[in-house]
This record gives sequence, structure tokens and C-alpha cells, in this order.
Amino acid sequence: MPGLTSAAGVVSFLAEPEPELQVFALKVLNDQIDSLWTELVESIGEVEALYENPSFPDRELAALVVAKVYYNLQEYHESMIFALAAGKLFDLDHEGDFEDTIISKCVDTYIAWSGTAPATNVNQPPPQLTTAFPSTANGASSISAGLASPTTPFSQSTLPSKSLLSRQDSTTSFDPAPQGNGHVTLSGALPTAMASQASVQKQLYAIIDELFERCFAGGSYRQVIGIAVEARKLDVLRRAILRASEDEKSQRKGEDGNPVRGQELMEYVLEICMNVVQERGFRNELLQLVLDLLKDIPSPDYFSIARCIVYLNEHTMASELLVQLVQKGDPKLTAIAYQIAFDLYDNSTQEFLKTVRDELPRVPKAPSTPPQPPTSADRTQAEAPEPQESDQLLRELNDSAGVASSNNGNDQSEKPLSEEAQKAFDSIRTILSGTKTIELDLEFLFRSNRTDTALLNKIRDSLEARNSIFHTAVTLATAFMHAGTTNDKFFRESLEWLGKAVNWSKFTATAALGVIHRGNLGQGQKLLEPYLPKDQIAGTNPSSAYSQGGSLYALGLIYANHETFALDLIRDHFKKATEEVVQHGGALGLGVAGMATGDESIYEDLKSVLYTDSALNGEAVGIAMGLIMLGTGNIKALEDMIQYAHDTQHEKIVRGLALGMALIMYNRQEGADGLVNGLLDDPDPILRYGGIQTLALAYCGTGSNKAVRKLLHVAVSDVSDDVRRIAVMSLGFILFRKPSNVPRMVELLSESYNPHVRYGAAMALGISCAGTGLDEAIDLLEPMIKDPTDFVRQGALISLSMIMVQQNEAMNPKVGTIRKTLQKAISDRHEDAMTKFGSAISLGIIDAGGRNCNISLQTQTGNLNMSGIVGMAVFTQYWYWFPLTHFLSLSFTPTAVIGLDQDLEVPSFKFYSATRPSLFDYPPEQEAKQEDAPEKVKTAVLSTTAQAKRRAQKKEKQQRRESMDIDQSPTTPKTANLGDKMDVDESAIKTEEGQDSDKVDGEKKEGEAAPEAAKKKLEKEKVGYLLDNMSRVLPVQRKFISFPSDCRYQPVKKPTGGVILLTDTTPSEPKSLLELKAKKTVKPAAAPATLQDRVNQVLGQRGQEQEADSRETGGAAEAAGVLTAVDEDVEGGEEAPVPREFEYNTDEEGDGDA
Repeated sequence: MPGLTSAAGVVSFLAEPEPELQVFALKVLNDQIDSLWTELVESIGEVEALYENPSFPDRELAALVVAKVYYNLQEYHESMIFALAAGKLFDLDHEGDFEDTIISKCVDTYIAWSGTAPATNVNQPPPQLTTAFPSTANGASSISAGLASPTTPFSQSTLPSKSLLSRQDSTTSFDPAPQGNGHVTLSGALPTAMASQASVQKQLYAIIDELFERCFAGGSYRQVIGIAVEARKLDVLRRAILRASEDEKSQRKGEDGNPVRGQELMEYVLEICMNVVQERGFRNELLQLVLDLLKDIPSPDYFSIARCIVYLNEHTMASELLVQLVQKGDPKLTAIAYQIAFDLYDNSTQEFLKTVRDELPRVPKAPSTPPQPPTSADRTQAEAPEPQESDQLLRELNDSAGVASSNNGNDQSEKPLSEEAQKAFDSIRTILSGTKTIELDLEFLFRSNRTDTALLNKIRDSLEARNSIFHTAVTLATAFMHAGTTNDKFFRESLEWLGKAVNWSKFTATAALGVIHRGNLGQGQKLLEPYLPKDQIAGTNPSSAYSQGGSLYALGLIYANHETFALDLIRDHFKKATEEVVQHGGALGLGVAGMATGDESIYEDLKSVLYTDSALNGEAVGIAMGLIMLGTGNIKALEDMIQYAHDTQHEKIVRGLALGMALIMYNRQEGADGLVNGLLDDPDPILRYGGIQTLALAYCGTGSNKAVRKLLHVAVSDVSDDVRRIAVMSLGFILFRKPSNVPRMVELLSESYNPHVRYGAAMALGISCAGTGLDEAIDLLEPMIKDPTDFVRQGALISLSMIMVQQNEAMNPKVGTIRKTLQKAISDRHEDAMTKFGSAISLGIIDAGGRNCNISLQTQTGNLNMSGIVGMAVFTQYWYWFPLTHFLSLSFTPTAVIGLDQDLEVPSFKFYSATRPSLFDYPPEQEAKQEDAPEKVKTAVLSTTAQAKRRAQKKEKQQRRESMDIDQSPTTPKTANLGDKMDVDESAIKTEEGQDSDKVDGEKKEGEAAPEAAKKKLEKEKVGYLLDNMSRVLPVQRKFISFPSDCRYQPVKKPTGGVILLTDTTPSEPKSLLELKAKKTVKPAAAPATLQDRVNQVLGQRGQEQEADSRETGGAAEAAGVLTAVDEDVEGGEEAPVPREFEYNTDEEGDGDA
């Protein structure tokens, strides 16, 4: 039928009584609806009446016509309902805009209906936080009703029923409200009663199932997984993964092998869990599902299992997995167990690792052997009876729960462990303790150190050391540049400069040794022994309290996040200390060394010092309490800290407690909502400041939309500049997994009239884009370098250095200009002190760890880097207290690939990088200006003088000939041709001729060497080159790394940086090992020295042992004499001499004398 120009005639058939005419009209309208729908709109009621008439023979056709009319009216919701009623007439195979739109709307409705299913514990907070803050005495349960209570914002009997990321408030959820005059009028409401009919729902699910089957047939399993995750349909998710595995097996036709496609889908689900799903409860359900599916595979991906275990915090599963791999006796599986142990250390807390170590089987000792007392070097390992008792309790608990306990010591006593298995378990314990990882990182940083000493000297010479802020800036730059390298040569060469440190500058300089020697587990105590607090001996000069406090802080930094004897040592000094400065340093050291241990006894020691109400040490104690309870969500600790924060009058204490509460809620997500809401409603701006920090750390790395909205709201509405600053800055913590989104989000904030908001925007860019070299972030920061406010310029420079860390001009051409800008700001006499301070530490950050460290807030495997996030969070508090700047070193991550064989030794081998060498090479060092010596000028001789000399020589020779009997031939030079020309000194001529000849020879050699250098450069720039083991590999370079097939050593997993376990393909051949240069044979750190040892030290009777120790310690030992000296203005120190009296005459006396 030719196309109709008008639908009036066909529409008139709809009013006819004969059904045949009505069906004919519907068919014509359906075929040409795109051109006739405008005329049919007025008669849409008649078509709907035909659909609703049960006696009409072609109701489905009427529904399809109505659906197409509503589609053209952009009423997609009604269109979907009638399209579903059309049944089989709605053809999914037909390609068109109408079908695509209806299918999309069906998927959205399916997700919305699935979201209204009976709620589980997905949106509920963790069990231990259900009663975070009890109600007040008068029964008040709301914030407004409890304003008279010291715990004003926290008088809630339960946490809010609607979490910070509740699904009802999320803009990403489905909003089925139709556009226009639809039936649904409320945003987020469900479909109407008509849409809720069983027939429509049944048809909707049928269409969705048909879509799933088509995806399965086409191999588009990820689309099904995406819809299943959105709809929270775990059964559909399981079905998709199992279907993928079955399809792969059928394609293989019975061949053996693991279902690779199923494992890839499970990895895809893991990525969704970490980067998309924002609710912690639902994420745990997904991870548990993936874990169950992985266990059903004959040879599963053990690394994916380990990732799920870490996220779920299942220490028992972790120990069972390690035991299972070791007991199979396969060397490759043992290497996989070692690799999993390294990954567990990188991604878990000390408390988790300690539990896993205790659950690993041990060889029971003979009963006749008495238990040996633990030494100071191995206090972390329990005595023999203790693991048996704990394992017994664990076995009983597992038996009561119906869980098989195959990993306890008593079960292993019935089945003795083989020698190889026991060796493997001992190695795993060493790995889980962190000793091996720290030792390898220290070795890499030591042997790859490329610190630019000339640049550091320039910083020192450009800043006046007698100014405390400048001295601290140089100290921090030195610490960052040498972080983890154990190279303290700068202190040894700058003793005069170091001697100008006083008070807190001395504290910071001593603590810098901890940053430089971080991870130096074997010599940490010996290095700091001259600085540590000692009992006062009569007749000896006391050491500076600032150096004592700084040494405890440094000791904690050396053993950061590594629970060893150092924790007990710092704790002993902290409990004995009476000086507030020593307590301050001891509290910081305790917090860093005991991070996330959850030790109640240490917490009580800190709390007892807190209650002395000292502002000086109260801030450090508040931070330390949060570090000890990091991420535990301890309710009792929160209540204590909240109560004291309202009772004390010291702002420094309140600020420390606010940060401590934020640390306790690290990564708690919805569980921290009650605390966040309460703190943000507090009238004290410092506690509101802490509420923003709590929000940032609770949702760090989640990319939570609701958290971002909350931060942006506070950033433009709060009356306190400090709160607004931290609100903008916290965007970096929330979004550091998606750094490309941050510049666009803070673009307008970076142009705010408020300098605090601009500073926060700058720091947010630095935190989120650290180490990425992101051009969009640099474009925003460059104008801020010239900001009229000094601290905004300071923040911009620091952020630029964090973004440009380990970037060269091949990766980002702007890095050279930025480095020159940083150096120029230091040498500019007209620049403000705050900007110079920022420039100095920025130069240290950009060359962190000898140019071998990157700033990373996530681990090599993509998990949250707990120590890095905590270090960055505390570092931002340098705004109030400079010594906290050292915490940034916790975020420094060595960029290395370190291969270990199955014996945990470092073999010598090479791997391949498919890039040009210059692309990821070190940036060039600072060129030291060499002043050219003045050129020697030829000595000019006047012509008259030359003639007089010639006449005198001629006369003398004439006299000589007359006095001799034998005539001699004349030996004087011919001067007839010289005339009256100016002569020159002959010696000078010879010298210049020699220099010229040397210069010509040198230029000739350079000319000959130029082609060779160019040729070598071309050879180096060929794509692809080999790297040695323990080489520097940047994060962006990892995707180009591969191990040649003919290489003797092959990795057990895809190289991700850090420590990689290797399998030896030819174990029978002799192997070549790398020599560990940083590891020296030193005595294990012992308990504190005896009184006689201290007397010998004071009297200088250490002899050869002391000389050997001083050679080992290097700059730290030589700096001890300077840093431990008591300042003159300190109480008890040597006083300055009284100036002599002088006489003066008044005007009257002068007149009288006259």
C-alpha cells in the first residue's frame, strides 16, 4: 500500500462495529505510525479501549500501536507498559529506535523492581556499631534533644536508619517517573498499578530472560553481570558465571583445563566490587559469592581468592589457604603461597597478620624442654605453650561452628609436619611479619639511590638556617630525598648547619633520621642509641629533651607498621618520661609503630597521659590513640575521646582527638555515618573539622557520590574557613581511584574568592593525582603558583611536586619548568617564608627516596594502602604542626620489581621492557655551576724595553768573548727582523701554546667521540631493552614488562611491581644470586643498656666497639653530638654570660665637666 498522507480515513475505521475493519485500521496505522502518529494522538483513547476490551480479537496489536504513539510522545514509561502487553508482537530482533528504547526501559524497571525486594543486611551498618552512642540520661535520642550533654551530637540509641549512601537518596538509582503527564508523579516511585499487574511483570521478566539468553549466545556475559549487579540479583550473577564456564567446556569438547572465561568474569566482578559498588554490605555478599565459585574450580585463581579473603577480613580462610597450598608439596604451589603471603602483608593490618601467623601450624616442642624466655629480637613470636592453647581454643570454636579446623597445632601433632613444610611455614611467618619485604625495599633504595646532592646543598645555602622554619624545611627536604636509603651523609657534612637547630627544629631533625633509615630493622636501635632517653647520671650533662623526643618519633618511623621489640621499647620510654616533649615524641612513635594493632594496654597508657590535660603532648596522644585503634571502630575509645574533647579547653587536644576519631573510623563506610552526622552538627568548628576527616577516611577510595555531595555542600556553606578547607581537600581522599575526575570537580573551587578553599582545591589535586603527571591537574595548579596568598602558593607547589614525582621530560614536558620554578622560589629574596617552606619540601617530595619512590594511596594489587592513606591524612596537618610532615614518608612506595626464587633468595636475571630507555629514565640532576678560572693574558713587553735588553745582552756577550781565548760563534737570536714590534714574554708564549695544543687535542677528541656518542644514543633508543632484577619500574611501565620465554625464571603471577615470586625452570643448574649491599652483619638489638654501659659511654671507654659502631652509623653518630646538646634557653642548661657593665654620661654631666 502506498504511503498515506492523512490518517483520518483509517482512524474512522476504529469507530466501526466490525472487528475486521478495526483490525485492518490498526495494521495500517502500525505500519505507518512514524508519519501518522500526530493524527492518532487525539484518538488514542479509542485504541486503548480496544486493548482493554476482552472480546477484541487482536488486543496485542492495539497495545503495540498505543506503545508506539506514547513512544513518539516521549512517554517512555507508558510505552514500555503497552509494549509488554503486546506480547510476541513486540519483536526484539527488529532493529530500531523504538525497540532499543523499550528494552532499555525494561532493564531499568527490572533493576528498580529488584531494588524493592525485602531488604537484607546490605544497607545495615556493621554489627559492632549498631549502638554507637547510647541515649542520654533523660531519654533523649535525637541530636536536638541532647544538646545539654557533653556528648551532644552523639546521643542516639542507634545509628541512623538511612545511611550516608542509602539507595533511596542515590541519584544513580533508577527513577521511573515519566516525563510529561505520566501516571507516576513522585521521583523514585515505582510503576503504577497497571504496571504492577502480574501479567506485565511476567512479560517483563520473560523479556529480560530472553535478553540474557541472547547475551549468553553472543558471549556477552559481562552485560548480564552488569545488570545482575545493578539489580542485586546474585542468582543471576551465579548463573552467568557458571554458564560461561559450561559454554567454554562444551567448546573444548571434553578437553581438560580450567574455565578461563569464568575466571575472567570473576576478576571482572572483583573489579566491579572495588570500583563501582559503594555499599559495604552488598560488596561483601558479592565477594562471598565469588569466593564460593572460586572454591568449586579444580585449580582456581588463588590470588583472586586471596583478594576476596582480604576484603572480607577472613583470617581463618587465609591461614587455611596457605596451609592447603603448602601441604600439597608442589614447589610451584609453595611459591604461590609465598606470593600470597607477600600480598597479605601489603594489604592487611598488623592485627590480621598476627592472627594468621598464630593460626599456622607449628612443630610442638618436647615436654621436657623448658620454654626459653623470649629475647628482645623475637618478642613478636609467642612461646611454645601459647600457640597450643590458642589453637585449642580455635579448634573448639571451629568445631562448635561446624568448621573443619585443619590448621591448628594440635591436629598437626597427630600428623607431623615434614621438614620442607615446616621450613615453608617458617618462611611464611617471616613474610607475614613484614621483615622480608622491608629488607628487600631497603636494599633496592640503598643500591638505586640517585639523590641529587648538589640540589640539596643549594637548598641549604639558599635558606637562612637561623630561621627555624627554614631550618625545618631543609631538614624535611633532606629526609624525603633520602627516605629509606640509609644515606645520612648530608648530616655528617653539614654539622655547622645542623648545630643551628634549636627546640622543635632539633626535634624535627632527629626525627628525620627515622625517615632516612626507615626499614633499617637491623640497626635502627643502634643508630638512635645516642639520642634515646637515658637515666640521668651524676656528673654528666643531660641531653636535649627535644632530641630525646625526636629519637622516639624516629624509632617509630623506622619500625613503622611493624610490630617488633621497638614497640615495647618506645612504650617503656613513654611511660618513664616526665618531659612533655619526650612524651610528645613517644606518643607519635607509639602510634606509627603500633598502627592498627588495636592494643588496649597501649591505648590505656596513652589515655592516662591525655588526662593530664597538657596541650603540648595532648595533640600527639590523640593522634596516637587513633593510630593504635586504626580502622577498628572501637566504640569505647570513641566515647572516651568524644567526652574529653568536650571537657578540655585546649584546642590542640581537641584537634588531635578529632583526627584520632577519624582514624578509628578508617574504611568503615556506612558504619561511620552516625559519628559523621554528629560531628558535623557540633558547634565547635574543630570537631566539625574532625567530622570531615572522618568522612574522608571512612569512604576513602570509594568514589561515593553521596559523600562527595556532602563535602561540596560543607565546602560552600560552613562558616569556618578551616572546615571549608578540609572539605575541599577531602575530595582527594574520596576520588583518588579516579584521578581524572578531580580536576573537573574542583575547577570552580580553585577560583574561589576564599584562599582557604583555593588551598584545599590545590591539595585535593595533589592527593588524588599523586604520581600521575595528569595534565589537567597541572593546568589548574600552574596559575595558583602566582596566587596573591602565600599559603595558596605553598599548597600549589606541594601538590605539583606530588603529581610530578618520578616524572621526566619524556613523560611530561612540563616537569623541567616546574623544577626550575621550585628552585627559583627558594632563591628569591622577595618570596614569603611560607612559600619558601613549601618549595623546599616540594623539592624533597619530587625526588623522594633517592628518586625511586612514588606516592601511592593504593597497593600494587589495587587495594587501599592503609599506611599510605594514614600518612597522607596526618601529613595534611602540617598546617598546624610541622613535625607531622614526616608522616608523608609512609606514603612513599618503592617503584621496583624484585624477583625471588622459591628459596626466597634474590637471583640474578633479566626481564624485558618493551619501551625506549629514555621514556622512563631518571630525570637529569642539578647542574652545579662551575666558575671558570680567569684566562691568563699574555704579558706585554714594550719595544724600547726589548731593545734595551738586547743591547745589554750583546754587550755582555762581547765582554765574554774578549775575556776568552777561543772565539765562540754568536748564539744570540737574530733581531734584525723584529724592528720596533711589541715583544711578549717567551715563557707565557710557551704556556699558551701548550694550552692551545691541549685544547685543540681535546676538541679533536670530542669531535671524534661525537659520532660514537650519537651512535650509542641511537642504539639505546631502540624500542625494547633488558632490565636487571631489582630494577626501577614505574607504575605506568608495568604494562610493558614481560619475562622472555627463554628466561630461566618465570613469575607465578602477572608482574604488578614489588616482590614477585619466581619458579626456576632449571633448578638443577647452579644459580647466580645478587649480593645484598645494604644488609650488614650487626648484633641483634638488645634490651636497654645497663648502668655500667652508660657510664662507659659517658667516660668515652667504648674502645674499638664504639669506633666500629660509629663507622656503621655514619652521619647519625656524628650528628648526635650536635643534636643532643642542650639549648641555652632550656631550663637547666648553661646560661649565657652576663654582659659587662658600661658607663654613660648624661647631658647634664657632660656640661658640668666642661
